[in-house]
Amino acid sequence: MPIGPELKQFRMELAGNGVLHLIFDMPGRSMNVFSNAAIEELGVFADWLRQSDVAGVVISSGKSSAFCAGADLAELETAYDMIMAAPPGERDRLAFDHFFRLSHGLRRLETAGKPIAVAVAGLALGGGCEFTLAAHHRVLADHPQATFGLPESLVGLLPGGGGTQRLPRLIGIAAALPVLLDGARINGQAAIAAGLAHELAAPGEEIAAAERWVLSRPAATQPWDRPDWRSATAQRVAGEIDGSRTKMLADTLGHYPAPVAILDCVAQGLPQDFDTAIRTEMQIFARLIQRREPRNMIRTLFLGRLDYERLKKKGLDPKLTQAVTAVSDALAAQSEPGQELAEAFARAGFRADGQRKASFDGRIAGGAYWHDDEPKSWGKELLRARLVAADSAAARWRSELDEPERRAADYVLVTQQGFPAYLGGLFAVGLH
Repeated sequence: MPIGPELKQFRMELAGNGVLHLIFDMPGRSMNVFSNAAIEELGVFADWLRQSDVAGVVISSGKSSAFCAGADLAELETAYDMIMAAPPGERDRLAFDHFFRLSHGLRRLETAGKPIAVAVAGLALGGGCEFTLAAHHRVLADHPQATFGLPESLVGLLPGGGGTQRLPRLIGIAAALPVLLDGARINGQAAIAAGLAHELAAPGEEIAAAERWVLSRPAATQPWDRPDWRSATAQRVAGEIDGSRTKMLADTLGHYPAPVAILDCVAQGLPQDFDTAIRTEMQIFARLIQRREPRNMIRTLFLGRLDYERLKKKGLDPKLTQAVTAVSDALAAQSEPGQELAEAFARAGFRADGQRKASFDGRIAGGAYWHDDEPKSWGKELLRARLVAADSAAARWRSELDEPERRAADYVLVTQQGFPAYLGGLFAVGLH
């Protein structure tokens, strides 16, 4: 007899003791990701759970490779195109409505009134980690692969499923910031010590441990929903993150909007009640997703890396290396370009051996990249001329490379030749 709503991305199995097992198991995929279909089904399940009579829920993965690896980035790119095709005045609302569905579904899940435990036996990254944070009890397999992480900042985004709000509330701001800003991962005893996981279990025993907790008749309430919860004051939060903001801007020179947005989420959201806080997080996410930098970084550092690793296994075509060399020669960022151009390269975030580190001048990139923005300078003019020359060199190779090769070439340009990730390379789309 069927149990609950019909789901395709998840399986439901009701144990004889009344515990419902929700198993994330996308058909035809080796790894779970939060696709539009999975997000929709999670919301349907959460609404059904509220009026069900099950004793509680144990969430696990049907995949051996990971619990959930995060968002479906191909669908994210499609959503970006949809948002940017709309009139500018409608984009914030479109982005909010589209991407808030996961956060809203997770919120409905944790407030459905049933105890929810999650058994994590593999990677729980991005939206997968945010899924686990919405459970009331987390059991982690004592295995190096069983790991929590929020790597969104590494591809120019922020955790938009409540991650910037749940994680610091659970483990504190100081422990949360390396995860949020630097992509640090937490597993094993470190997860227990931080308060991120409640139990460590021998591999293969994590589901049974989660089920035992559900059967202990625990309170089905998150810490931030309890009457005795006290939100942090804005002054206290600012005091804890101001040093991180200063260090981050010195490191990024203001070129990368994601860490700025993440710190804004923490600073603005933690003093608020939780339902307001996740809406604040999504308002900031909705503005961030419209910028060029996240798309550039996803295309280059994620898709480009996958393309490069696949092509490398087959044997890289020499023309890919030749193309990258041609662009690097046109940039000549490591030559003796004169002080003004050298300083402009450094301030724009280009990396070269022996290069003097630029100092942050207080200017955070807005709608324009630093080299296109005011105030004008001779160094910026020289840098733009080099970029135009490099773009022309890349254009001569674009017809010689297919789309995966162009993304792979951009990946090499960024990771091996010092080209800034926020610009995304020059082969896939050119200078923009």
